[in-house]
Amino acid sequence: MKKNWYRRMLLSYFPIFFFTVTILIFLSLILVNDISHKETVKADRLSTDYMLDRLSRSLRAVEMDVLEELEKNDRYRDALNARTTRDDRQVVIDVADSMRKLMANDGLIHSMYIYRLEDKQVLTTSGLVGWDTFADRGFIERAMERPEFRGWSSIRTYREFSIDQERRVVSMYKRWPLPFGSDGLFVVNADVYAIEQMIRSMNDGDVSFVDVRDENGSLLFSTRSADREGPAANGGKVLNRATFEPLGWTFETGIAAGQMFMWVSVISYAWVGVGLVTIVFAIFYILYITRKNYQPIRVMMNRIESIRMSENDFGLKMDELSVIDQTLEKLIRQTEDFEKQQRENLLVQRRQLFHDMMQGLAKETAAERLKKLGMLPEAKRLQRLAFVVVEIGHYRDFSRAFSSRDQHTLKFALTNVLQELAQTEGMYAWAEWIAENRMGVIVGWNGETASLRETIRRFADKGRDWVAEHLRLSLLFAIGSVERDWEGVGRSYRAALDALSHKMSLGKEAILMSEDLPGESERQWYKYIQCAAELVKAFRLLNAEWRDSLDAMFDRMAADRLKDEDIRTALRTLMDMLGTELAEMSPELQAHFQAAEAPEAAEEEAATLAELKSKMSERLTEIYRTYVAHRETKNHLAMIKELKAYIEEHFENPDLSLKHLSDRFHISGKYVSYLFKEAYNMKFVDYLAELRMDRAERLLAETEESIQRIALQVGYANSITFGRVFKRLVGVTPGDYRKLKLKPGTTRISSDM
Repeated sequence: MKKNWYRRMLLSYFPIFFFTVTILIFLSLILVNDISHKETVKADRLSTDYMLDRLSRSLRAVEMDVLEELEKNDRYRDALNARTTRDDRQVVIDVADSMRKLMANDGLIHSMYIYRLEDKQVLTTSGLVGWDTFADRGFIERAMERPEFRGWSSIRTYREFSIDQERRVVSMYKRWPLPFGSDGLFVVNADVYAIEQMIRSMNDGDVSFVDVRDENGSLLFSTRSADREGPAANGGKVLNRATFEPLGWTFETGIAAGQMFMWVSVISYAWVGVGLVTIVFAIFYILYITRKNYQPIRVMMNRIESIRMSENDFGLKMDELSVIDQTLEKLIRQTEDFEKQQRENLLVQRRQLFHDMMQGLAKETAAERLKKLGMLPEAKRLQRLAFVVVEIGHYRDFSRAFSSRDQHTLKFALTNVLQELAQTEGMYAWAEWIAENRMGVIVGWNGETASLRETIRRFADKGRDWVAEHLRLSLLFAIGSVERDWEGVGRSYRAALDALSHKMSLGKEAILMSEDLPGESERQWYKYIQCAAELVKAFRLLNAEWRDSLDAMFDRMAADRLKDEDIRTALRTLMDMLGTELAEMSPELQAHFQAAEAPEAAEEEAATLAELKSKMSERLTEIYRTYVAHRETKNHLAMIKELKAYIEEHFENPDLSLKHLSDRFHISGKYVSYLFKEAYNMKFVDYLAELRMDRAERLLAETEESIQRIALQVGYANSITFGRVFKRLVGVTPGDYRKLKLKPGTTRISSDM
């Protein structure tokens, strides 16, 4: 199809597009430049702040170092005493040496001295200087007038003697002694030149500059090549101004190539003007081209209006593009609906044909329907066909783990995956879901029967492994017989179902082949009955060899390759025989066999004979333990009765104890104590004491025997112990009991326990 109109439209709009984009690009560059300028100002501000901060720290460090030395060095206090310095010249030498060290440690310090008000002497690094010969006495006089001043002075000239060269400094002074003394002053002079060099070291003169001005706005110094005032000096432009509070200076900083920003600013305005002109031109150009290129749309509208029915019956008014859009949308919707209906009909017909083939559709009918569905050419090429039933293992867990939507998604994925895996093996594959947990796959092959069986087994191995690894599902494949035409698909399906009914005995590696099915010979059921009888006998005799009988039964099931239903029938027979033998012995055993009357969910979900054997072994082990516990309980009660009878017969024996019973009955003393606690809910010693007190009450009430003799008769070595136990259990002493003529109480432990 020719696209002349498309190319004409493209060429019509392209020039204005090109010019508009060009203008926008240049405007973007200007915007980027403006942003860069702002970032430059910001970076310059950060650099200036860093410079002021470092200078402030340096001056603060000078002050702190000096004050620290004044506090630590007592020689400075001695230097204020005129008499001390006259008597000991070493004081002057030590103080001068200390000041020289301070100057050497800090490059900003130019000089320092101490003014002593007592005799108007000045102590410098050169020694004591008289008032008349000291050249900086004017600063001292001004400082004495303002003793409360705490900062740095403005820039001044300093020299120690009149013949010395003047040096620009800023000064700080402190009243001496610290902090508010009136004996003199301590003056520190910072070198302005050193401060200037520090500022220069923090500034790259090729990129930026720094102008420093005093409080009156006069230029003190600059990092430019020539100290000329004004932003035009050295081609620089001031970007930031900041005041340095300690000295009262104003720092003006900027970029040395500042004119570049001015030039870009001028260009920016020019480009903005060009951009506005271009936009106006683009508007008129687009109007012209649009009007010119509207003609093809007009022709299209005439054709649409000539074939469509009246659309304005309901008063609807639409523009041309809306009419075109509505017409195209209607045509597209009708086409999509038709195609969707066709696909759905095709899927339904394919699914119905699949199910009919499972029932054994006639060859002629199958060929006709395959042709109608467009599948006949491919179907004719297939020389061998087989039906494979794919079952999802543990489907109950699968249903609980996924929602209905997720289940459908996974099933759809399984269908596509298995069909693709079959195709990679060179087979034709047609898969449909035939039950909630089963999929049917018709596979075809252009080769020998043996090759098809091997290929199907390989396909099943790959499908099972892939699904287990990626979808975390277990699949069971049942493979039917190999047939030569589509009419035999039903026979292959029935063979696959028959193989699936043997999945417990044939389910090795989750692949069942119909050729592995057993013959039709009669089963020797008496052998299973014999194994069950041997197992029940071993149970009844508490013989652990019942496990061997269970193993023998399952081995025979595997050898005979029984159907799943036959396996469950054999196991139900075993449980019925075991229940008849044991269920009446205790309620616990009855509960076990009542639960075993119907097949349990665990057995229904067993995928292999090994799994079923494991679950059956667990159930029988639990029943066996219950049976053993029941038998042991009966022996346990007999032991308790024998112990009780022996104690009641020999309770007068003073040697009767847990150790005595342990030696007599050959069981541990702890076990004896446990038996009494469990049977009578009381300790052995309490039970023994109750028996002895019952006999003592009768002897006290019915005889005149002494308390000592009564104590011996009931098993106590002395009357003291007897009296203490008697009072604890009866509530009164033996003597009071006899005086009160109380009647003997009934035995505290019933004799029929």
